[in-house]
Amino acid sequence: MILEVAILDVKVGEEKEFEATFAKASRIISSMQGYISHQLQRCIEKQNRYILLVNWGKLEDHTIGFRGSEQYQEWKKITTSFLRSIPNS
Repeated sequence: MILEVAILDVKVGEEKEFEATFAKASRIISSMQGYISHQLQRCIEKQNRYILLVNWGKLEDHTIGFRGSEQYQEWKKITTSFLRSIPNS
């Protein structure tokens, strides 16, 4: 099992809408082969920062299976409009 850690900096003022929309994104990622679980945690020091933790069966489930899929394109479409920059992961 591997753990993906992504830092998501959301545009200030869009945090609640991001959290609501993330439920749809969660359904996408959880349907992928090799997906085990995930958590989205909000940073208390910086209110618009979130940490996304995703457990995958193996590295390729994330790097090839998810990132190379049509579902990833949908994931990006749903999430990136809220982000200040490309996530660090």
